[in-house]
Amino acid sequence: MAGVYISWPFCAQKCTYCNFASGVQSRGLEADYLTALTSEISSQIPSLSTPETLYIGGGTPSAIDPPVIERVLANLAHRWREATIEAAPGTLTPERIRAWRSFGVNRVSLGVQSFIRAELARTGRKHDATIIQNDVALLRNEGIANISLDLIAGLPGQTAASWQTSLDALTALEVPHASVYMLEIDDDSRLGSEIILGGKRYGAFDVPNDDRIADFYETAVAHLARHGIARYEISNFARPGAESLHNLKYWHREPYLGFGSDAHSFDGATRWQNVETAAEYVERFQTNKTPRADSTEPDPVEEKFFVGLRLAEGVLPDASDWLRYGEAFDRHLSTGMMESANGRLCLTDRGIMVSNEIFQEFLAA
Repeated sequence: MAGVYISWPFCAQKCTYCNFASGVQSRGLEADYLTALTSEISSQIPSLSTPETLYIGGGTPSAIDPPVIERVLANLAHRWREATIEAAPGTLTPERIRAWRSFGVNRVSLGVQSFIRAELARTGRKHDATIIQNDVALLRNEGIANISLDLIAGLPGQTAASWQTSLDALTALEVPHASVYMLEIDDDSRLGSEIILGGKRYGAFDVPNDDRIADFYETAVAHLARHGIARYEISNFARPGAESLHNLKYWHREPYLGFGSDAHSFDGATRWQNVETAAEYVERFQTNKTPRADSTEPDPVEEKFFVGLRLAEGVLPDASDWLRYGEAFDRHLSTGMMESANGRLCLTDRGIMVSNEIFQEFLAA
């Protein structure tokens, strides 16, 4: 069954580390975007059947007024196995959560990033540990226990001690799911651009080096495992049965449809992406043009490994895969970057730390 992703690229403020096509926009653009978004969804209803999962991402979709969400979801069935909304700590209220539940939302992903106030302040985030704790309690009180918390390894000023404090605070809340992302350094974020240019704004001079970030990640893997939250994908960890059903569709190469700016889709054979910015997305709608920016027909065998090796369960290669990639398999098995169990190949802890280089081999073969 298909999954549905809805992009809401509007925020109250732009975080310094964010490299997504989201941020502070005008109210007028937001209203025009809503019109374009609902139109795009309506146009695709015949191909949706009964969607199994929903993910509303951003941006800050938790700040959307409930009637707006109701309008967006009006043409979609609400019998989701899993329906997630991303939320910024401090934007939750009992009324909003009750409205989400009435729309079928049963999972919330909180963008915590850190429990350390000084680290959060440098990113532009306004919450603190108390707000996070109160939000988790509020969600549970209002009937949503399927909660995920995000952390970022490598924020400016982060130390081994402060990272451990964040990990301890996360596991103390006993949530079923966590995501741990290593800070990405690229010029699509203000912080990344500042680091590349050798500047000092946004705490760029105080970002941990790659080795320390890798250490933080490995510390998180071990810590979460001790608390029953196992890694099932490179950046995602869950208690048994709490894995994200929607995100698993991406890694299992199952169909999903994305709506809104910069949203991606896959029908099992073809991948396509909408235009990146909200402004261009609206302009395409207002001039009766498709929002699609490009489409590709990827090699399913390449993707089997490029995507599937992200998962802890790994990939089961067949005879043709061994003919095509056997040399790479043997090399990574012999160097300890991969391991084999019951015929399945998966990355080891060492392999995960150089996963991007390993993935590229399967695209080039």
